[in-house]
Amino acid sequence: MFSNRSSISTALESFRLDGRMLCYNSFVPKLYNWCLSLGFLPGKIMPSRAFCSDENQGFPIILIAKHFGAFPFNHGRVGGIVSIERHGPHADHGKDLLLVQASHVGYDPDTGEFGVYRRLRTEDETNSCACGKIGRIVEKYADDYTYARESVRLIRHEGRPAVLIDYLLIQPRKRGLFLVAENLVEGAGRELPRPVTTRSTGHVFRAAQTLVARLGEDAWPREGSVAIGAHLAAEDFYFQRENHWEDPFQDQLEQNLLAPMPWILTSRHPLLTAACANTLAEFERTYRSLLQSPVMRGKNLLFVAGLNIDISPRPGEDFPTTKFVPWAAYLQRTDGSQEILEQDELLERLRAAPCSNPGQIDLDRAIEAMAGKPEVEVRL
Repeated sequence: MFSNRSSISTALESFRLDGRMLCYNSFVPKLYNWCLSLGFLPGKIMPSRAFCSDENQGFPIILIAKHFGAFPFNHGRVGGIVSIERHGPHADHGKDLLLVQASHVGYDPDTGEFGVYRRLRTEDETNSCACGKIGRIVEKYADDYTYARESVRLIRHEGRPAVLIDYLLIQPRKRGLFLVAENLVEGAGRELPRPVTTRSTGHVFRAAQTLVARLGEDAWPREGSVAIGAHLAAEDFYFQRENHWEDPFQDQLEQNLLAPMPWILTSRHPLLTAACANTLAEFERTYRSLLQSPVMRGKNLLFVAGLNIDISPRPGEDFPTTKFVPWAAYLQRTDGSQEILEQDELLERLRAAPCSNPGQIDLDRAIEAMAGKPEVEVRL
């Protein structure tokens, strides 16, 4: 999905959020009615979800069960990763199949901050990271980015703009943050040119003309040095890492975020951007796996991917107000015909579907009916 660095920014910008959010209270019944319009049979649709295990994903799951009449199959891992090896069991459990994937991000309506969620069950009802799995990954890479922002310094050599680069950023290694040298250093290609001078902790190189043009020569101090700071743009660095996981699914989230990580770290809302990047990667990966899965042939199948925004509840509220931002959908019919719907077309289809569902389950009544049933003896 993100193999070409030059396309990463365009891909992330393509995931639009403005005017494209649906409250789950309306999204799920619309999704159900859309399925019916596609020829899916009431009572024969097996929903499945690939959500994070965070408790704030529970309300969407309850709504799916309420409107589709079945508790959704669990297709997901922490962070909203799709367990593609579970396609077979999902296909065995229903005639018509629905799969909803969503990465998620918390939102504090009081501060406008993304990536936090108020945990009402904690002693002090404090805010914490959401999604925590994505947050921990981003935090790990953020440390390297912070170091690079301070360790690439603007300095003058013989009166001309130059850059002082810390030895740790240019030494041979297998993992960590790597600079795109040609963006920073004059004459750099696959290898760095000879430094114009050496300091105790790094080499000094003449600054690339493109860097001088981007920052303006006044950014360079007359004496001493200053950190490049926020001027170290996403295009100026990338990350590499070694894969030590025996189970590749345990490492999938970090794989999805590795290439777009510079754009994540330099964005206004890093955890929001990370969740969007993961959804983009998971839709493409899961779509490919569904195409190659023989158990899906001859089935009505709808796969919808998007973003869950968990708006923190206030005291007295049991659940967050969760909004869904659709990204893309893959539709397969029993006759083998296939269709991919991009974001705006998918949103148009959902908005056109009715919001009422007379057939939805009354969960309270269903639970009462179960409690009132005659006891069934389990014989050993």
